[in-house]
Formats: sequence, C-alpha cells, structure tokens
Amino acid sequence: MTTPTPPAPTAVVLLSGGLDSATCLAAARSEGRDCIALSVSYGQRHGIELDAARTLAAESGADHVVIGVDLATIGGSALTGDGDVPHDPHGPREGIPVTYVPARNTVLLALALGLAEVRGATEVWIGVNAVDYSGYPDCRPEFIAAFQGVVDVATRATTAQGRHITIRTPLLELSKAEIIGLGVHLGVDYAATVSCYDPVDGLACGTCDACRIRLAGFAAAGLTDPAPYARTRP
Repeated sequence: MTTPTPPAPTAVVLLSGGLDSATCLAAARSEGRDCIALSVSYGQRHGIELDAARTLAAESGADHVVIGVDLATIGGSALTGDGDVPHDPHGPREGIPVTYVPARNTVLLALALGLAEVRGATEVWIGVNAVDYSGYPDCRPEFIAAFQGVVDVATRATTAQGRHITIRTPLLELSKAEIIGLGVHLGVDYAATVSCYDPVDGLACGTCDACRIRLAGFAAAGLTDPAPYARTRP
C-alpha cells in the first residue's frame, strides 16, 4: 500500500511588494510551504507597492489576500502623510526615522495571525531585518519574541486546538546584500519589487532612505538593481 503524501504546511506570508517581503515569500516557497500572501493597504503614500505585491503573488502562485486598515487616521508617520519623506544624500541617520509607522508591524502580524488561524496555517512569515532595519523598533528580535508570546496565548488554535503557530523571520540576521543573494538564488523577480517610500510617477525615486539602502545592498552584492527608477541614482 502506498503511503499518502502529507499535505504541505500552510504559511501566511506578509507581502508588501518590497525586496525583503518578496525574498521572504520565495524562502517560504523553497521550504515547501503552501503560501497565502497577505498584503495590507494601511494608507501608505507608497501604494504602488501593493501593485507589486499582486504581481509577485501571481508569479509565485500564492493565494493573495489584501486587507485595508487606515493607519493614516492615527498619523505620526511620513509614510502616511504626516510630513515629508527624507531624501538625505548621506543616507539614514541614527534614531527612529520619520518613516516609522506607529504599530504597523504589530497590526500586520495580528492580521496575519487571524488569517492563519482561520485558514489552518501553522506559520506566519515576515521579512523583518535587524541588520539594515533603519531604526524601526518593530523589526528587532525582541519584538518578534514578544509577539510570539502573544501568539501562544491569544488564539483558539493555540489554546484549545493544539495547533501551534510559529512566527518565521528568515531574514532577521542577514545583511541587505545577503538577502539579495538569497533572493537571486531563489529566483526572485526583483524588477517587479518596489521598496521606495516616495515614488515619482509610479517609479522608485532612487533617493529616499529605502532606495539608498536597497541600492547599497545591490552594490555590496556586486549586482545591478533591475528595478526602474524615476531619478538619477545616487
């Protein structure tokens, strides 16, 4: 008698449309996960990343879910309209930048957790990075560990059904160049990704902090960024 092949584990992968989340999705797929890509429209001024997320999800064959949450009502971030996005030629500065969005990753992980519980997933993947994390406190290992503690006590799946849900962070300790190298190995279509905080005419600006970190990562990896840019690259 042939033993039936067990179904692939299901994972909810947060997919913004940027470089890191695209690599995270590819990493989950490479481990044989049946992926549900979750994108969140939270009032971000760089909404073109959602178009990129749709393209990336389609290319990967992942089920794609888009949820709307208006964090712009809370405010407190240049990414949701409160102030200008920095275009500092010297790159990101020390401290928490004005592009920090209050509670963003907390909200995104909570939505991913709810979707995972309903869809029977055992993992939630997020492309946070503690090396090139740009000063965001919700991209650190301490935050992920704290949220895992919430997961372990907050759902019917974990408290009554015996289904443990794990937060996976495959990029947490990698440099941007290492993330890009991993993505190239996994076949990520980086030309389809958008990392920019302040797009111009639907294209990455090339001069905001996110663009500078991305371009520096490609340079460190000895590669050329295939994505189109609106302005002359630094």
